[in-house]
Amino acid sequence: MAEWVYEARTRAGEVQTGIIEADSKEAVQSRLRARQLNPVKIKKKSRQLKLTTGTGVTSKELVVFTRQFATMIDAGLPLVQCLDILSSRGENKRFNAILKDVKEHVEQGGTFSEGLARHPKLFDELFVNLVRAGEMGGILDTILNRLALYIEKKVKLARQVRGAMVYPIAIFCVAIVVVIVMLSWVIPSFKGMFMEFGGEDSLPALTQLVITASEGFLHNIVWIVLGAAAIVFSTTWAYRQPMGRHFVHRALLIMPVMGPVVRKIAVARFTRTLGTLLSAGVPILDSLDVVKKSAGNVVVENAIQETSNKIREGRTMAEPLMETNVFPPMVVQMIGVGEQTGALDTMLNKIADFYEDEVDVAVSALTSLLEPMMMVFIGGIVGTILIAMYLPIFSIAGKV
Repeated sequence: MAEWVYEARTRAGEVQTGIIEADSKEAVQSRLRARQLNPVKIKKKSRQLKLTTGTGVTSKELVVFTRQFATMIDAGLPLVQCLDILSSRGENKRFNAILKDVKEHVEQGGTFSEGLARHPKLFDELFVNLVRAGEMGGILDTILNRLALYIEKKVKLARQVRGAMVYPIAIFCVAIVVVIVMLSWVIPSFKGMFMEFGGEDSLPALTQLVITASEGFLHNIVWIVLGAAAIVFSTTWAYRQPMGRHFVHRALLIMPVMGPVVRKIAVARFTRTLGTLLSAGVPILDSLDVVKKSAGNVVVENAIQETSNKIREGRTMAEPLMETNVFPPMVVQMIGVGEQTGALDTMLNKIADFYEDEVDVAVSALTSLLEPMMMVFIGGIVGTILIAMYLPIFSIAGKV
């Protein structure tokens, strides 16, 4: 049995639309006539599109869509017309197909938020909840503008974090490649030359150590590759387990250098998301449930869940947050002030602004600290190998 969308007229000439479950189009016509309705249009309800939207639409395209949609709604255009315009003019065909599916869902009597929820990889729970709140409150244009601002700030924060990690990861990969090349080709070529000068026993200790390392690497390269693969596999498996993930996320929060940065990122994300939801009129318990799922850290997620449970028991939000020992005392105190003054959403957005700036400063400081450390690391490895290779040459030249 399939779902059929119909459009029919009553005897008075009024147009009615709806959805009927039936085996065929003829069955739908019979049921409509039994209701004294004259069928005008009958078509099978389209199935939900199966698209990998998570990688097909960029954050920039989502922000542009959200702002354009808000402008059109504010100008008084009907919802379906807005979707029709945006789905026919975009350059991203996948995004256009998604918007057309949402438009068809709205035309069939569904709400805009329900249409968005059909594509969770693109429109996450936060997006859908905010749109639903905007529909219920009649402030959809305002909500969409807030959403666009939220997405922009979220992307900026993610870009800062990625920017801080790209350089050290790139340097580390270069160091591994350089070491492999030197152990595999450079050192063996020097070893042949040293053997002509008098054998391996006459070489300095450092040179003998490096040559031994090169020989061990070449003779056991298969086991080294298998061992590295086993370490990666076991680490990935352990991280996927609840206990392993909790251990890693807890370690990230208490690390000497990285810990403060990770904590500030968590606070910025928590306060920005919660402040956006509360300012849109979403109830606090529903907001905390959405924020928990987007925390990105199991320890923070558990702290939010504990806080939500305490709020259900009748407590305020500030006290349970303080008891979790996850959020800084200043943040909890400001949240408490926001609860007392009835301006919690405003206070949360102010905290988010402050911590996003703090993340920017912390990431810059971390990058400045990591750059010389990585240069010393790779320089020390390469320098040690080069010194070990040239020591015999210098000793031979000195004897001559």
